[in-house]
Amino acid sequence: MKNTDKKPLIILTAGGTGGHVYPAESLAEELEKRGYDLMLITDCRGKDNYKGRLGQMPNVAVWSGGVVGKSRLFKIRSLLKTCIGIVQALFVLLRHKPVCVVGFGGYASFPACMAALLSGTDLVLHEQNSVMSRTNRYLCRYASLVAQSFRNVKYAPEGRRCVLCGMPVRANIVAAGDKEYPPLNDGDKMQILVLGGSQGARIFGEVMPQAAALLAPEIQSRLKIYQQCRKGEEQKITKAYAETSCEIVVSHFFENMAELYAGCHLVISRSGASSVSEIAVAGVPSVLVPLPTAADDHQTSNTRDLAETGGGIMILQNEFEARKVKQIIEDLFNNYGKLRKMSDNAKKAGIKDAAKRFADAIEKEVVKA
Repeated sequence: MKNTDKKPLIILTAGGTGGHVYPAESLAEELEKRGYDLMLITDCRGKDNYKGRLGQMPNVAVWSGGVVGKSRLFKIRSLLKTCIGIVQALFVLLRHKPVCVVGFGGYASFPACMAALLSGTDLVLHEQNSVMSRTNRYLCRYASLVAQSFRNVKYAPEGRRCVLCGMPVRANIVAAGDKEYPPLNDGDKMQILVLGGSQGARIFGEVMPQAAALLAPEIQSRLKIYQQCRKGEEQKITKAYAETSCEIVVSHFFENMAELYAGCHLVISRSGASSVSEIAVAGVPSVLVPLPTAADDHQTSNTRDLAETGGGIMILQNEFEARKVKQIIEDLFNNYGKLRKMSDNAKKAGIKDAAKRFADAIEKEVVKA
């Protein structure tokens, strides 16, 4: 039930990819229940990309620009845009006087975070990954609170108010984890969900059809594979499975993620923080393939907790090949007890009340509610 007591304004700011948006949306839902007014600051490029609760709340778009891996001219232009964005965000903060700004990362969030520091507004940071981002390494020196998704975060500051909250995941994902692990009786299909992250992981589109083709026909006919891919590659990947008897559903984006998590027996996924956390909370056994080019190799670090607890299997990308994947699928298909055990272990690694923990920490350390 929503708290009707009038409480101060909290401003959220986040980049436009799922790893930043989903935890921001989960926290927004929790804070709204507690009666807080909320506002979103994003950049001009991503202002129309937010759906769910973030898309419904009051929002302000400011300028920003990324600089990683770009030309010198592009970096200068981005720096100028970011400076303008900081000034724009500063005016928003001075006008609305929020009790704090909560930053979820992404270069679109930097102007609002800097404006918080310049205006004397409390800054709260959420670090999604197990290796702190370069931006957060700088901002955390001045932050009032730093919330961590993982127990051990490389480059986390010493002596600051760092708290383990976990990765806030959407309420329907938490509900998926409360359901029983799906049965796999004779005649049932083993459902496999393949997630490539925001970039669609082209390697999955190449390796998964090859691995499926190597499986015995009696296993192929009992597989249903939901595969996320890059936009525009749906037909190509569907065609790659043509010589198998697997049931295939291919899409660049699945709207019903909670339903898929609740019904699938295995997830094969990249190791973004949001994906790893959702998989753990939902209690789905997983094969995790870290993106080797991720900054500071943070996806490998993200995977370790889940792999070490026995909830997932980590495969490095240079080892992710058809015969190995075929062997893993075959082994798990023939060992339902192992799948159930992995599901239980995944749930132990997940933090299902992360949004509540984060909101509690904000109230205790910043709002003093």
